[in-house]
Amino acid sequence: MTARCVIDVELSLTVTAPGGLAVSVAVAGGAGTDREELRVEGPAAEAGNPARLVDFPHGTRVHVLDLGRGELTIGYRAERSYPAVAPEPLGEADLVTYTRPSRYCPSDRLGGFANREFGGLPDARARVEAIVSWVGERVEYLPGASRPTDDAVNTLLAGEGVCRDFAHLCVAFCRALDIPARFVAVYAPGLSPMDFHAVFEAAIDGHWWLFDATGLAPRPSMTRIATGRDAADTAFLSTLGCEMDFGGTRFTVFAEPGLPADDRIELVALA
Repeated sequence: MTARCVIDVELSLTVTAPGGLAVSVAVAGGAGTDREELRVEGPAAEAGNPARLVDFPHGTRVHVLDLGRGELTIGYRAERSYPAVAPEPLGEADLVTYTRPSRYCPSDRLGGFANREFGGLPDARARVEAIVSWVGERVEYLPGASRPTDDAVNTLLAGEGVCRDFAHLCVAFCRALDIPARFVAVYAPGLSPMDFHAVFEAAIDGHWWLFDATGLAPRPSMTRIATGRDAADTAFLSTLGCEMDFGGTRFTVFAEPGLPADDRIELVALA
């Protein structure tokens, strides 16, 4: 049986002022996607204005909606095969972009700390693996512990956070050591409770490899949604003039025929 990921996500919200909304729930690039459907229902969905698909770097696909007032349900279903992939090569634009500080990864403020903790290790792989281990051991995973405005420095000082905080801190440490690193939103079969998950990729020997300091789900089962500098580039909902009250999410995401093994030692590439 071909290994695949089955995704069924539903977002509920109430639009209180009409306008645009950007939704980032689609599998990146559509690669290996056997079936895919976006469903927009409810009084807020304006007739005759279908979702417009906008392409971003690294295969990120965002649907833009024009909404009126009222209740809205956004559903996304997909079945994706797990293709055997080679790691993506690091491009020069990526080298520049993903070694710079960003909104949630202020690596310029963490240079001294990162160099003292990890700078003496012999190469990029050893440094990244030490960063992942350090963050996984020193930061407590605590749902609800952080605010949407918290950056990597806040996480370091608090010593607690959720998956996005773990990823931001790892990315910031890597960039402080001139190792290109980028933030990735994924679907992660095996995650409990199921939700959107945040991980990161670091460039080692000229190629991108996947890391997750939380260790909450096996990396080989993950499916890329969006990639960027940090969470500001990968939000699953972004208002474009509308105002809304978010009602919550419903997730069914699983791997067939079962979850793959992840020894946390081998390098893993994300399709």
